[in-house]
Amino acid sequence: MNEFVARIAGGVADLPRAQWDACAGSANPFISWDFLTALERSESVGPGTGWQPLPIVIDGPDGTIAAAAPLYAKTHSQGEYVFDHGWADAWERAGGQYYPKIQIAAPFSPVPGPRLLLRDSTLGPALIAGIETLVERNELSSAHATFVDPDQIALFEAAGWLIREDSQFHWHNKGYAGFEDFLAELSSEKRKNIRKERRRAVEGLEIVHLNGRDLTEAHWDIFWDFYQDTGARKWGRPYLTRSFFSILGETMADKILLMLALREGQAIAGALNLIGEDTLYGRYWGCREDVPNLHFELCYYQAIDAAIARGLDRVEAGAQGGHKLARGYAPQPTYSAHHIPNASFRRAVAGFLDAEREEVQRDRLWLNERTPFRKEG
Repeated sequence: MNEFVARIAGGVADLPRAQWDACAGSANPFISWDFLTALERSESVGPGTGWQPLPIVIDGPDGTIAAAAPLYAKTHSQGEYVFDHGWADAWERAGGQYYPKIQIAAPFSPVPGPRLLLRDSTLGPALIAGIETLVERNELSSAHATFVDPDQIALFEAAGWLIREDSQFHWHNKGYAGFEDFLAELSSEKRKNIRKERRRAVEGLEIVHLNGRDLTEAHWDIFWDFYQDTGARKWGRPYLTRSFFSILGETMADKILLMLALREGQAIAGALNLIGEDTLYGRYWGCREDVPNLHFELCYYQAIDAAIARGLDRVEAGAQGGHKLARGYAPQPTYSAHHIPNASFRRAVAGFLDAEREEVQRDRLWLNERTPFRKEG
C-alpha cells in the first residue's frame, strides 16, 4: 500500500461541503455534510455530549478530500444501537480504561450506510490504517464502525477488524402500484388484520404528509414535544436538541417527510422520516394521545404508502422491533466492525461474537419462516 497522510479535523463543519459530499455521495442523507453539521451546529454532538467530532480525511493529489470518515471520540456508549457495555465493563474490571473510544458512525442513527466515504475507491485500506494509527498512538481501547454498508465489510475484515452481525426489519417494494398490491402478497389473515388496524388507527383523524416548504417552525415545535416525550421514556434524556430540527428544516427540507395525525386540526402524533435516493428512513415518533395502532399506522403503513408513491425501493424503520414482522417488514442483516489492539481482549471479544453470530443467524431464519407473506405450495 502506498503511503498516505490522514488528518483529523475539528468537525465536519470545518471541511468544505462540496468536497465532503463528493466522497459521501447522495444516496444516504445521514452521512451528508448537511446532516452531520446540523448535529454539530445544534450542539447535539460536541463538548459535554460524549460525542466529540474528529472526522478523518485523506487528501488527493489535487489537494481536495479523496476519502473521509465520520469519526467521533466517545466517552460513553449511548446513542449507538450496537451495544458494547459488557465489553467496557470487562475491560475496566481488568484494570483498563475503555473510554474514550473511537466511533465511526452517523450519530444517533441506526441506519446502514457507508462509513468509509471514498471519492477514490482505492483509499479504503489507507483510511482504515489511519483510524488504527489514531487508536494506537493515543493508546485507546478500541475503534468501532457501526451500521456499515455490507459492501464495505470486506475492507474492514481484510484489515483484521472483528465483524459483528445483527438484524433490522426492512420493507421491500416489489414494484407495487399501491398498498393493496402489497397486501395481496400477504396471507388472508394478515391482510385482514392490517386493514382492521389501519381503519381503527385513523378513525376520527386526518393524516398529513409534510415535505420541503410545507415545513414550518410551528411544525418543529409540535414535533419537538413528541420527540422529548419518546426520548424521555426510551433513553432518559433526548439526544438531539431543539435547534437540530430547525437546522434540519433549513438545510434538508427536501429530504424530510414529516407525518402528522390530526384530530380536529390539532396534531396528536407524528413520525419523522428522511428520504434517500432509494430508501425512506423512519427515525423518530411521538404522541400526546394514546391511540391504539396509531404508531403502526404512522411509522409503518404510512411509510409504505409514501415509499410506493415516491417509487422508493424500501423502508428502513430503525432498530429492533419484532412487531414489524407482522406488518410486512422482513429481517435483514446489519454489520459493525471493531478494532481492538489488545490481543487478549480481542480474543475474548472474538469468542463472544462467534457465539452471538450463530444466535443472530438462527433467530433470523426463525423470523423469516414467520413473515406474513403467502407461502408457496
